[in-house]
Amino acid sequence: MRLSQFHLRTTKETPADAELASHKLMLRAGMIRKLASGLYSWSPLGLRVLRKVEAIVREEMNRAGAVELLLPTIQPRELWEETGRWEKFGGQLLKITDRKEQHYCYSPTAEEAITDFARQELSSYKQLPVNFYQIQTKFRDEIRPRFGVMRAREFLMKDAYSFHLDDASLVAEYENMKAAYTRIFTRLGLEFRAVQADSGAIGGDASQEFHVIADSGEDALAFSTASDYAANVEAAIAADPAPRPAASQAMHKVATPTQKTCDAVAELLGITLQQTVKSVAAVTAAGQFVLALVRGDHEVNDIKLGKLEGMADYRLANEAEIVAHLGAQPGFLGPVAPQQAIRVIADRDAAALADFVVGANENGFHLAGVNWGRDLPEPEVADIRNVVAGDRARDGGELKLARGIEVGHVFQLGRQYAQALKATVLDENGKAQVMAMGCYGIGVSRIVAAAIEQNHDEAGIIWPESMAPWQVVVCMINPKNDPAVTAAAQDLVTELQAKGLDVALDDRGLRPGSMFADIELIGIPHRVVVSERGLAAGTFEYRSRRASEAENLDREQLLARLG
Repeated sequence: MRLSQFHLRTTKETPADAELASHKLMLRAGMIRKLASGLYSWSPLGLRVLRKVEAIVREEMNRAGAVELLLPTIQPRELWEETGRWEKFGGQLLKITDRKEQHYCYSPTAEEAITDFARQELSSYKQLPVNFYQIQTKFRDEIRPRFGVMRAREFLMKDAYSFHLDDASLVAEYENMKAAYTRIFTRLGLEFRAVQADSGAIGGDASQEFHVIADSGEDALAFSTASDYAANVEAAIAADPAPRPAASQAMHKVATPTQKTCDAVAELLGITLQQTVKSVAAVTAAGQFVLALVRGDHEVNDIKLGKLEGMADYRLANEAEIVAHLGAQPGFLGPVAPQQAIRVIADRDAAALADFVVGANENGFHLAGVNWGRDLPEPEVADIRNVVAGDRARDGGELKLARGIEVGHVFQLGRQYAQALKATVLDENGKAQVMAMGCYGIGVSRIVAAAIEQNHDEAGIIWPESMAPWQVVVCMINPKNDPAVTAAAQDLVTELQAKGLDVALDDRGLRPGSMFADIELIGIPHRVVVSERGLAAGTFEYRSRRASEAENLDREQLLARLG
Protein backbone atom coordinates (compact mmCIF):
# COMPACT_ATOMS: atom_id res chain seq x y z
CA MET A 1 0.00 0.00 0.00
CA ARG A 2 1.41 3.37 -1.07
CA LEU A 3 0.26 6.19 1.19
CA SER A 4 0.44 8.57 -1.78
CA GLN A 5 -2.48 6.59 -3.22
CA PHE A 6 -4.36 6.25 0.08
CA HIS A 7 -6.69 8.75 1.73
CA LEU A 8 -4.85 9.83 4.87
CA ARG A 9 -5.78 13.20 6.36
CA THR A 10 -4.60 14.03 9.85
CA THR A 11 -5.34 17.25 11.75
CA LYS A 12 -3.86 19.09 14.72
CA GLU A 13 -7.15 20.47 15.99
CA THR A 14 -10.07 18.65 17.62
CA PRO A 15 -13.64 19.87 18.27
CA ALA A 16 -14.32 21.28 21.72
CA ASP A 17 -16.87 18.54 22.46
CA ALA A 18 -14.25 15.77 22.16
CA GLU A 19 -13.61 14.76 25.80
CA LEU A 20 -12.02 11.31 25.79
CA ALA A 21 -8.57 10.60 24.38
CA SER A 22 -10.03 8.09 21.93
CA HIS A 23 -12.51 10.62 20.54
CA LYS A 24 -9.81 13.28 20.13
CA LEU A 25 -7.26 10.94 18.59
CA MET A 26 -9.69 9.24 16.20
CA LEU A 27 -10.65 12.68 14.88
CA ARG A 28 -7.05 13.92 14.70
CA ALA A 29 -5.89 10.74 12.97
CA GLY A 30 -8.73 11.06 10.49
CA MET A 31 -10.27 7.69 11.41
CA ILE A 32 -13.79 9.06 11.81
CA ARG A 33 -15.74 12.12 10.80
CA LYS A 34 -18.96 13.29 12.45
CA LEU A 35 -22.07 13.26 10.25
CA ALA A 36 -24.63 14.11 12.96
CA SER A 37 -25.06 13.62 16.70
CA GLY A 38 -23.91 10.09 17.50
CA LEU A 39 -23.36 9.25 13.81
CA TYR A 40 -19.87 8.84 12.36
CA SER A 41 -18.39 8.06 8.96
CA TRP A 42 -15.42 5.68 9.10
CA SER A 43 -12.58 6.81 6.84
CA PRO A 44 -10.45 4.28 4.89
CA LEU A 45 -7.92 4.41 7.75
CA GLY A 46 -10.54 3.84 10.45
CA LEU A 47 -12.16 1.09 8.42
CA ARG A 48 -8.88 -0.82 8.21
CA VAL A 49 -8.77 -0.99 12.01
CA LEU A 50 -12.46 -1.87 12.27
CA ARG A 51 -12.04 -4.72 9.79
CA LYS A 52 -9.01 -6.06 11.69
CA VAL A 53 -11.15 -6.32 14.84
CA GLU A 54 -14.06 -7.79 12.91
CA ALA A 55 -11.84 -10.46 11.34
CA ILE A 56 -10.54 -11.70 14.71
CA VAL A 57 -14.06 -11.77 16.14
CA ARG A 58 -15.31 -13.75 13.14
CA GLU A 59 -12.41 -16.22 13.22
CA GLU A 60 -12.91 -17.02 16.90
CA MET A 61 -16.69 -17.29 16.62
CA ASN A 62 -16.27 -19.73 13.74
CA ARG A 63 -13.63 -21.61 15.74
CA ALA A 64 -16.11 -21.88 18.62
CA GLY A 65 -18.67 -23.51 16.32
CA ALA A 66 -21.05 -20.59 15.82
CA VAL A 67 -22.73 -20.17 12.42
CA GLU A 68 -22.90 -16.75 10.75
CA LEU A 69 -26.11 -15.28 9.32
CA LEU A 70 -27.48 -11.79 8.73
CA LEU A 71 -30.78 -10.45 10.05
CA PRO A 72 -32.64 -7.32 8.93
CA THR A 73 -31.85 -4.08 10.75
CA ILE A 74 -35.45 -2.90 10.23
CA GLN A 75 -37.87 -5.03 12.21
CA PRO A 76 -41.70 -5.00 12.44
CA ARG A 77 -43.56 -3.65 15.44
CA GLU A 78 -45.66 -6.83 15.74
CA LEU A 79 -42.59 -8.92 16.53
CA TRP A 80 -41.52 -6.61 19.35
CA GLU A 81 -45.07 -6.52 20.72
CA GLU A 82 -45.00 -10.31 21.08
CA THR A 83 -42.22 -9.95 23.66
CA GLY A 84 -43.67 -6.78 25.20
CA ARG A 85 -40.57 -4.74 24.37
CA TRP A 86 -42.14 -2.31 21.87
CA GLU A 87 -43.01 -0.08 24.83
CA LYS A 88 -40.73 -1.55 27.51
CA PHE A 89 -37.45 -0.93 25.65
CA GLY A 90 -37.98 2.81 26.05
CA GLY A 91 -36.75 5.85 24.18
CA GLN A 92 -33.63 4.14 22.81
CA LEU A 93 -35.85 2.24 20.38
CA LEU A 94 -35.99 4.24 17.14
CA LYS A 95 -39.48 3.75 15.69
CA ILE A 96 -40.22 4.44 12.04
CA THR A 97 -43.23 4.25 9.74
CA ASP A 98 -43.21 3.27 6.06
CA ARG A 99 -45.39 4.65 3.25
CA LYS A 100 -48.10 2.13 4.07
CA GLU A 101 -48.27 3.41 7.66
CA GLN A 102 -46.76 0.16 8.95
CA HIS A 103 -44.64 0.52 12.08
CA TYR A 104 -41.06 -0.70 12.39
CA CYS A 105 -37.98 -0.16 14.53
CA TYR A 106 -34.31 0.09 13.73
CA SER A 107 -32.82 -2.87 15.57
CA PRO A 108 -30.93 -2.04 18.78
CA THR A 109 -30.57 -5.78 19.47
CA ALA A 110 -31.92 -8.89 17.79
CA GLU A 111 -33.52 -11.26 20.32
CA GLU A 112 -36.91 -10.95 18.62
CA ALA A 113 -35.64 -11.39 15.07
CA ILE A 114 -33.39 -14.36 15.84
CA THR A 115 -36.10 -16.12 17.86
CA ASP A 116 -38.52 -15.61 14.98
CA PHE A 117 -35.92 -17.15 12.65
CA ALA A 118 -35.42 -20.06 15.03
CA ARG A 119 -39.13 -20.82 15.43
CA GLN A 120 -39.39 -21.11 11.65
CA GLU A 121 -36.18 -23.07 11.08
CA LEU A 122 -35.84 -25.33 14.11
CA SER A 123 -38.35 -28.09 14.71
CA SER A 124 -36.45 -31.03 16.23
CA TYR A 125 -34.10 -31.57 19.16
CA LYS A 126 -31.72 -33.12 16.60
CA GLN A 127 -31.01 -29.61 15.28
CA LEU A 128 -29.84 -28.46 18.71
CA PRO A 129 -27.71 -27.02 20.09
CA VAL A 130 -26.99 -24.30 17.56
CA ASN A 131 -25.42 -20.84 17.86
CA PHE A 132 -26.17 -18.20 15.22
CA TYR A 133 -24.18 -14.95 15.04
CA GLN A 134 -23.99 -11.82 12.94
CA ILE A 135 -21.76 -8.74 12.68
CA GLN A 136 -24.16 -5.94 11.93
CA THR A 137 -24.97 -2.28 12.48
CA LYS A 138 -27.23 -1.45 15.42
CA PHE A 139 -28.94 1.79 16.44
CA ARG A 140 -29.87 3.01 19.91
CA ASP A 141 -31.30 6.49 20.27
CA GLU A 142 -29.09 7.64 23.14
CA ILE A 143 -30.37 10.72 24.98
CA ARG A 144 -26.87 12.16 25.04
CA PRO A 145 -24.49 10.58 22.52
CA ARG A 146 -20.93 11.34 23.57
CA PHE A 147 -17.33 10.20 23.55
CA GLY A 148 -17.27 9.56 19.79
CA VAL A 149 -17.83 5.93 18.84
CA MET A 150 -17.63 4.92 22.51
CA ARG A 151 -21.27 5.89 22.98
CA ALA A 152 -22.57 6.54 19.48
CA ARG A 153 -26.15 6.01 18.38
CA GLU A 154 -25.11 3.83 15.44
CA PHE A 155 -22.47 1.16 16.06
CA LEU A 156 -21.14 -2.14 14.78
CA MET A 157 -21.90 -5.13 16.95
CA LYS A 158 -21.35 -8.85 16.93
CA ASP A 159 -24.40 -10.50 18.43
CA ALA A 160 -24.84 -14.24 18.80
CA TYR A 161 -27.76 -16.30 20.04
CA SER A 162 -27.71 -19.97 20.97
CA PHE A 163 -30.65 -22.38 21.22
CA HIS A 164 -30.81 -25.46 23.46
CA LEU A 165 -33.13 -28.23 24.52
CA ASP A 166 -32.03 -28.14 28.16
CA ASP A 167 -30.26 -25.92 30.66
CA ALA A 168 -27.13 -28.09 30.84
CA SER A 169 -26.53 -27.50 27.13
CA LEU A 170 -27.04 -23.76 27.60
CA VAL A 171 -24.49 -23.64 30.42
CA ALA A 172 -21.97 -25.53 28.28
CA GLU A 173 -22.32 -23.05 25.40
CA TYR A 174 -22.15 -20.12 27.82
CA GLU A 175 -18.77 -21.42 28.97
CA ASN A 176 -17.73 -21.99 25.35
CA MET A 177 -18.53 -18.36 24.52
CA LYS A 178 -16.65 -17.09 27.59
CA ALA A 179 -13.60 -18.99 26.38
CA ALA A 180 -14.04 -17.62 22.84
CA TYR A 181 -14.28 -14.07 24.17
CA THR A 182 -11.11 -14.57 26.20
CA ARG A 183 -9.31 -15.65 23.02
CA ILE A 184 -10.70 -12.67 21.09
CA PHE A 185 -9.58 -10.01 23.56
CA THR A 186 -6.23 -11.74 24.09
CA ARG A 187 -5.57 -11.79 20.34
CA LEU A 188 -6.53 -8.12 20.15
CA GLY A 189 -3.73 -7.38 22.61
CA LEU A 190 -5.96 -5.79 25.23
CA GLU A 191 -5.71 -5.81 29.02
CA PHE A 192 -9.15 -6.98 30.07
CA ARG A 193 -11.12 -8.67 32.80
CA ALA A 194 -14.18 -10.87 32.71
CA VAL A 195 -16.50 -9.77 35.51
CA GLN A 196 -19.73 -10.96 37.03
CA ALA A 197 -22.50 -8.55 36.11
CA ASP A 198 -26.15 -7.66 36.38
CA SER A 199 -28.23 -8.75 33.37
CA GLY A 200 -29.94 -5.37 33.02
CA ALA A 201 -32.59 -4.71 30.37
CA ILE A 202 -31.75 -7.80 28.31
CA GLY A 203 -32.69 -10.06 31.20
CA GLY A 204 -31.61 -13.61 31.86
CA ASP A 205 -30.41 -15.98 34.53
CA ALA A 206 -26.65 -15.33 34.52
CA SER A 207 -24.34 -12.89 32.82
CA GLN A 208 -20.73 -11.83 32.61
CA GLU A 209 -19.17 -8.68 31.17
CA PHE A 210 -15.79 -8.27 29.51
CA HIS A 211 -14.10 -4.96 30.29
CA VAL A 212 -11.04 -3.29 28.83
CA ILE A 213 -9.18 -1.76 31.79
CA ALA A 214 -8.83 2.01 31.34
CA ASP A 215 -8.85 4.98 33.71
CA SER A 216 -11.54 6.63 31.56
CA GLY A 217 -13.92 3.66 31.86
CA GLU A 218 -17.49 4.37 32.89
CA ASP A 219 -17.83 1.18 34.92
CA ALA A 220 -16.29 0.55 38.33
CA LEU A 221 -14.93 -2.96 38.74
CA ALA A 222 -13.88 -4.90 41.81
CA PHE A 223 -11.31 -7.69 41.67
CA SER A 224 -9.56 -9.89 44.19
CA THR A 225 -5.82 -10.02 44.77
CA ALA A 226 -6.03 -13.74 45.55
CA SER A 227 -7.82 -15.18 42.50
CA ASP A 228 -9.39 -14.32 39.15
CA TYR A 229 -12.59 -13.18 40.86
CA ALA A 230 -13.84 -9.92 39.38
CA ALA A 231 -17.24 -8.26 39.22
CA ASN A 232 -18.94 -5.04 38.32
CA VAL A 233 -19.59 -3.11 41.53
CA GLU A 234 -23.29 -3.63 40.80
CA ALA A 235 -22.75 -7.33 41.48
CA ALA A 236 -19.54 -7.55 43.53
CA ILE A 237 -19.79 -9.22 46.93
CA ALA A 238 -17.38 -8.88 49.84
CA ALA A 239 -16.69 -11.60 52.41
CA ASP A 240 -19.08 -12.06 55.29
CA PRO A 241 -18.35 -9.70 58.22
CA ALA A 242 -16.97 -10.92 61.52
CA PRO A 243 -19.56 -12.06 64.08
CA ARG A 244 -21.32 -9.29 65.97
CA PRO A 245 -19.65 -8.45 69.30
CA ALA A 246 -21.60 -8.30 72.54
CA ALA A 247 -23.29 -5.05 73.58
CA SER A 248 -21.24 -2.94 75.97
CA GLN A 249 -23.21 0.32 76.12
CA ALA A 250 -26.68 1.42 77.08
CA MET A 251 -28.69 3.17 74.40
CA HIS A 252 -28.79 6.93 74.94
CA LYS A 253 -29.87 10.02 73.04
CA VAL A 254 -27.29 12.56 71.89
CA ALA A 255 -27.92 16.05 70.58
CA THR A 256 -26.87 16.57 66.96
CA PRO A 257 -28.54 19.91 66.16
CA THR A 258 -26.98 20.49 62.73
CA GLN A 259 -25.29 17.15 62.06
CA LYS A 260 -27.33 15.39 59.35
CA THR A 261 -24.66 13.15 57.81
CA CYS A 262 -22.80 10.18 59.25
CA ASP A 263 -19.50 12.01 58.73
CA ALA A 264 -20.65 15.02 60.73
CA VAL A 265 -22.14 12.89 63.53
CA ALA A 266 -18.97 10.78 63.78
CA GLU A 267 -16.82 13.91 64.00
CA LEU A 268 -19.07 15.44 66.69
CA LEU A 269 -19.04 12.30 68.83
CA GLY A 270 -15.38 11.46 68.27
CA ILE A 271 -16.10 8.00 66.86
CA THR A 272 -15.21 6.24 63.61
CA LEU A 273 -17.53 6.45 60.63
CA GLN A 274 -17.75 2.65 60.73
CA GLN A 275 -19.63 2.91 64.04
CA THR A 276 -22.52 4.84 62.47
CA VAL A 277 -25.47 3.56 60.44
CA LYS A 278 -26.94 5.33 57.42
CA SER A 279 -30.69 5.13 56.75
CA VAL A 280 -32.16 5.27 53.23
CA ALA A 281 -35.97 5.54 53.08
CA ALA A 282 -37.77 3.94 50.14
CA VAL A 283 -41.27 3.03 49.00
CA THR A 284 -42.06 -0.13 47.03
CA ALA A 285 -44.37 -0.34 44.04
CA ALA A 286 -46.97 -1.81 46.41
CA GLY A 287 -46.71 1.22 48.70
CA GLN A 288 -44.71 -0.37 51.52
CA PHE A 289 -42.31 1.93 53.40
CA VAL A 290 -38.80 0.50 53.69
CA LEU A 291 -35.74 1.61 55.61
CA ALA A 292 -32.49 0.31 54.07
CA LEU A 293 -29.52 0.46 56.45
CA VAL A 294 -25.81 0.44 55.65
CA ARG A 295 -22.75 1.26 57.65
CA GLY A 296 -21.85 4.95 57.60
CA ASP A 297 -18.85 4.45 55.33
CA HIS A 298 -20.87 2.43 52.80
CA GLU A 299 -23.43 3.22 50.09
CA VAL A 300 -26.65 1.42 49.19
CA ASN A 301 -26.41 -0.54 45.94
CA ASP A 302 -29.65 0.21 44.08
CA ILE A 303 -29.48 -2.92 41.94
CA LYS A 304 -28.87 -5.29 44.85
CA LEU A 305 -31.66 -3.68 46.85
CA GLY A 306 -34.02 -3.83 43.87
CA LYS A 307 -33.46 -7.57 43.49
CA LEU A 308 -34.84 -8.39 46.94
CA GLU A 309 -38.35 -9.79 47.15
CA GLY A 310 -40.92 -7.03 46.86
CA MET A 311 -38.33 -4.35 46.05
CA ALA A 312 -38.55 -4.32 42.27
CA ASP A 313 -39.26 -0.81 40.96
CA TYR A 314 -38.87 0.79 44.39
CA ARG A 315 -38.32 4.54 44.65
CA LEU A 316 -36.86 6.86 47.25
CA ALA A 317 -39.42 8.14 49.73
CA ASN A 318 -40.37 11.82 49.69
CA GLU A 319 -40.13 14.00 52.80
CA ALA A 320 -43.84 13.83 53.55
CA GLU A 321 -43.77 10.02 53.53
CA ILE A 322 -40.64 10.02 55.70
CA VAL A 323 -42.19 12.32 58.31
CA ALA A 324 -45.41 10.29 58.33
CA HIS A 325 -43.62 7.01 59.03
CA LEU A 326 -40.65 8.12 61.13
CA GLY A 327 -41.66 11.48 62.58
CA ALA A 328 -38.47 13.29 61.58
CA GLN A 329 -36.83 14.97 58.65
CA PRO A 330 -34.08 13.31 56.57
CA GLY A 331 -30.75 13.39 58.40
CA PHE A 332 -32.19 12.15 61.70
CA LEU A 333 -33.77 8.86 60.59
CA GLY A 334 -33.37 5.42 62.12
CA PRO A 335 -35.01 2.04 62.68
CA VAL A 336 -35.71 2.48 66.42
CA ALA A 337 -39.40 2.99 67.31
CA PRO A 338 -40.85 4.26 64.03
CA GLN A 339 -44.29 5.90 64.19
CA GLN A 340 -45.76 3.43 61.71
CA ALA A 341 -44.96 -0.16 60.77
CA ILE A 342 -42.05 -0.32 58.32
CA ARG A 343 -39.83 -2.94 56.70
CA VAL A 344 -36.21 -2.74 57.88
CA ILE A 345 -33.48 -4.22 55.68
CA ALA A 346 -29.92 -4.08 57.03
CA ASP A 347 -26.79 -4.76 55.06
CA ARG A 348 -24.70 -7.60 56.47
CA ASP A 349 -22.06 -5.22 57.84
CA ALA A 350 -24.66 -2.98 59.48
CA ALA A 351 -26.34 -6.04 61.03
CA ALA A 352 -22.96 -7.11 62.49
CA LEU A 353 -22.53 -3.85 64.47
CA ALA A 354 -22.91 -3.43 68.21
CA ASP A 355 -23.17 -0.14 70.10
CA PHE A 356 -23.78 1.79 66.88
CA VAL A 357 -25.10 5.33 66.29
CA VAL A 358 -28.21 5.98 64.19
CA GLY A 359 -30.85 8.68 63.77
CA ALA A 360 -33.34 9.00 66.65
CA ASN A 361 -36.38 9.82 64.45
CA GLU A 362 -36.38 13.19 66.20
CA ASN A 363 -35.05 16.32 64.56
CA GLY A 364 -31.69 17.33 66.08
CA PHE A 365 -30.98 13.98 67.78
CA HIS A 366 -29.28 10.64 67.21
CA LEU A 367 -29.18 7.49 69.33
CA ALA A 368 -25.86 6.03 70.49
CA GLY A 369 -25.14 2.60 71.99
CA VAL A 370 -27.86 0.98 69.87
CA ASN A 371 -27.88 -2.82 69.72
CA TRP A 372 -29.89 -5.27 67.64
CA GLY A 373 -32.22 -7.61 69.49
CA ARG A 374 -32.20 -5.40 72.59
CA ASP A 375 -33.14 -1.89 71.48
CA LEU A 376 -34.91 -2.90 68.27
CA PRO A 377 -35.87 -6.16 66.55
CA GLU A 378 -33.34 -8.15 64.57
CA PRO A 379 -33.52 -6.87 60.97
CA GLU A 380 -33.96 -8.57 57.64
CA VAL A 381 -30.33 -9.03 56.55
CA ALA A 382 -29.10 -8.90 52.95
CA ASP A 383 -26.10 -7.79 50.89
CA ILE A 384 -27.29 -4.36 49.75
CA ARG A 385 -24.12 -2.25 49.57
CA ASN A 386 -21.41 -1.36 47.09
CA VAL A 387 -18.08 -2.95 47.85
CA VAL A 388 -15.17 -0.57 48.55
CA ALA A 389 -11.44 -0.84 48.00
CA GLY A 390 -9.86 -2.79 50.84
CA ASP A 391 -12.86 -5.04 51.50
CA ARG A 392 -11.95 -8.63 52.21
CA ALA A 393 -12.88 -10.92 49.31
CA ARG A 394 -14.55 -14.26 49.78
CA ASP A 395 -11.39 -16.00 48.57
CA GLY A 396 -9.36 -14.38 51.37
CA GLY A 397 -7.79 -11.75 49.14
CA GLU A 398 -8.32 -8.01 49.14
CA LEU A 399 -10.80 -6.31 46.82
CA LYS A 400 -9.33 -3.57 44.65
CA LEU A 401 -11.22 -1.23 42.34
CA ALA A 402 -10.46 -0.28 38.75
CA ARG A 403 -12.28 1.43 35.88
CA GLY A 404 -13.37 -0.56 32.86
CA ILE A 405 -14.97 -0.08 29.44
CA GLU A 406 -17.51 -2.78 28.66
CA VAL A 407 -16.79 -4.34 25.26
CA GLY A 408 -18.52 -7.71 25.57
CA HIS A 409 -21.36 -9.34 27.46
CA VAL A 410 -22.60 -12.93 27.66
CA PHE A 411 -26.04 -13.90 29.00
CA GLN A 412 -27.91 -17.03 29.86
CA LEU A 413 -31.28 -15.76 28.69
CA GLY A 414 -33.25 -18.83 29.64
CA ARG A 415 -36.66 -19.20 27.98
CA GLN A 416 -38.29 -15.76 28.27
CA TYR A 417 -38.00 -14.87 24.57
CA ALA A 418 -38.66 -18.37 23.28
CA GLN A 419 -41.70 -18.61 25.54
CA ALA A 420 -43.08 -15.26 24.37
CA LEU A 421 -42.56 -16.12 20.69
CA LYS A 422 -43.59 -19.78 21.07
CA ALA A 423 -40.27 -21.09 19.78
CA THR A 424 -40.43 -24.84 20.41
CA VAL A 425 -38.91 -28.06 19.12
CA LEU A 426 -40.01 -31.64 19.50
CA ASP A 427 -37.94 -33.66 21.96
CA GLU A 428 -37.03 -37.34 21.56
CA ASN A 429 -40.50 -38.28 22.85
CA GLY A 430 -42.26 -36.09 20.29
CA LYS A 431 -43.28 -33.52 22.91
CA ALA A 432 -42.97 -29.79 22.20
CA GLN A 433 -40.34 -28.09 24.37
CA VAL A 434 -39.61 -24.38 24.65
CA MET A 435 -35.97 -23.80 23.75
CA ALA A 436 -33.48 -22.26 26.17
CA MET A 437 -31.43 -19.37 24.79
CA GLY A 438 -28.08 -17.70 25.29
CA CYS A 439 -27.04 -14.24 24.07
CA TYR A 440 -23.48 -13.10 23.42
CA GLY A 441 -22.57 -9.56 22.30
CA ILE A 442 -19.36 -7.74 21.40
CA GLY A 443 -19.15 -4.03 20.59
CA VAL A 444 -16.86 -4.21 17.55
CA SER A 445 -16.67 -0.46 16.94
CA ARG A 446 -16.43 0.25 20.67
CA ILE A 447 -13.37 -2.01 20.91
CA VAL A 448 -11.52 0.39 18.60
CA ALA A 449 -12.10 3.32 20.97
CA ALA A 450 -11.45 1.21 24.08
CA ALA A 451 -8.10 0.06 22.69
CA ILE A 452 -7.06 3.70 22.19
CA GLU A 453 -8.10 4.61 25.74
CA GLN A 454 -5.75 1.88 26.95
CA ASN A 455 -2.96 2.52 24.44
CA HIS A 456 -1.97 6.12 23.74
CA ASP A 457 0.50 8.82 24.69
CA GLU A 458 0.93 12.54 24.02
CA ALA A 459 2.01 11.81 20.42
CA GLY A 460 -1.03 9.74 19.50
CA ILE A 461 -2.35 6.19 19.30
CA ILE A 462 -0.26 3.10 20.12
CA TRP A 463 -2.04 0.19 18.43
CA PRO A 464 -1.61 -3.43 19.46
CA GLU A 465 -0.18 -5.09 16.34
CA SER A 466 -3.29 -7.14 15.62
CA MET A 467 -5.45 -3.99 15.36
CA ALA A 468 -3.09 -1.55 13.64
CA PRO A 469 -4.04 -0.31 10.16
CA TRP A 470 -0.55 -1.50 9.13
CA GLN A 471 2.02 -3.28 11.24
CA VAL A 472 4.93 -1.54 9.57
CA VAL A 473 5.33 1.70 7.65
CA VAL A 474 8.44 2.13 5.53
CA CYS A 475 9.23 5.86 5.29
CA MET A 476 11.20 7.16 2.34
CA ILE A 477 13.39 10.22 2.88
CA ASN A 478 14.34 11.08 -0.67
CA PRO A 479 14.52 14.85 -1.26
CA LYS A 480 16.84 14.36 -4.26
CA ASN A 481 14.59 11.69 -5.82
CA ASP A 482 17.45 9.23 -5.74
CA PRO A 483 16.21 6.11 -7.59
CA ALA A 484 18.37 3.94 -5.31
CA VAL A 485 16.37 5.08 -2.24
CA THR A 486 13.06 4.41 -3.99
CA ALA A 487 14.19 0.98 -5.15
CA ALA A 488 15.54 0.03 -1.71
CA ALA A 489 12.29 1.10 -0.01
CA GLN A 490 10.15 -0.85 -2.48
CA ASP A 491 12.36 -3.93 -2.15
CA LEU A 492 12.09 -3.77 1.64
CA VAL A 493 8.29 -3.50 1.48
CA THR A 494 8.15 -6.54 -0.79
CA GLU A 495 10.44 -8.55 1.51
CA LEU A 496 8.44 -7.66 4.63
CA GLN A 497 5.16 -8.51 2.90
CA ALA A 498 6.63 -11.89 1.93
CA LYS A 499 7.17 -12.49 5.66
CA GLY A 500 3.42 -12.01 6.18
CA LEU A 501 3.55 -8.46 7.54
CA ASP A 502 0.97 -5.81 6.68
CA VAL A 503 3.16 -3.00 5.32
CA ALA A 504 2.59 0.49 3.91
CA LEU A 505 5.09 2.65 2.02
CA ASP A 506 5.07 6.33 2.95
CA ASP A 507 6.01 7.87 -0.38
CA ARG A 508 4.11 11.15 0.13
CA GLY A 509 7.29 13.21 -0.03
CA LEU A 510 6.72 14.96 3.32
CA ARG A 511 9.48 16.39 5.46
CA PRO A 512 10.72 13.86 8.04
CA GLY A 513 9.17 15.70 11.02
CA SER A 514 5.69 15.82 9.48
CA MET A 515 5.94 12.27 8.19
CA PHE A 516 7.04 10.82 11.53
CA ALA A 517 4.39 12.82 13.42
CA ASP A 518 1.67 11.31 11.22
CA ILE A 519 2.98 7.76 11.72
CA GLU A 520 3.10 8.25 15.49
CA LEU A 521 -0.36 9.84 15.57
CA ILE A 522 -2.01 6.98 13.68
CA GLY A 523 -0.20 4.51 15.92
CA ILE A 524 1.79 2.24 13.58
CA PRO A 525 3.72 -0.29 15.73
CA HIS A 526 6.92 -0.26 13.64
CA ARG A 527 8.54 2.54 11.62
CA VAL A 528 11.46 1.93 9.24
CA VAL A 529 13.25 4.80 7.50
CA VAL A 530 15.07 4.34 4.19
CA SER A 531 17.41 7.21 3.35
CA GLU A 532 20.46 7.98 1.24
CA ARG A 533 22.59 8.26 4.39
CA GLY A 534 21.33 4.93 5.69
CA LEU A 535 21.99 3.15 2.40
CA ALA A 536 25.55 4.46 2.41
CA ALA A 537 26.04 3.03 5.91
CA GLY A 538 24.22 -0.21 5.09
CA THR A 539 21.53 0.42 7.75
CA PHE A 540 17.88 1.29 8.23
CA GLU A 541 16.54 3.53 10.97
CA TYR A 542 14.05 1.53 13.04
CA ARG A 543 11.78 2.67 15.83
CA SER A 544 9.11 0.80 17.75
CA ARG A 545 6.09 2.95 18.54
CA ARG A 546 6.58 2.12 22.21
CA ALA A 547 10.29 3.01 22.24
CA SER A 548 11.71 6.43 23.08
CA GLU A 549 14.63 6.28 20.64
CA ALA A 550 15.33 5.02 17.12
CA GLU A 551 17.99 2.42 16.28
CA ASN A 552 20.17 1.89 13.24
CA LEU A 553 19.94 -1.76 12.17
CA ASP A 554 21.39 -3.62 9.25
CA ARG A 555 19.07 -5.66 7.03
CA GLU A 556 19.54 -8.92 8.94
CA GLN A 557 18.97 -7.24 12.31
CA LEU A 558 15.88 -5.43 11.01
CA LEU A 559 14.28 -8.57 9.60
CA ALA A 560 14.98 -10.40 12.88
CA ARG A 561 13.43 -7.54 14.87
CA LEU A 562 10.27 -7.56 12.77
CA GLY A 563 9.95 -11.32 13.04
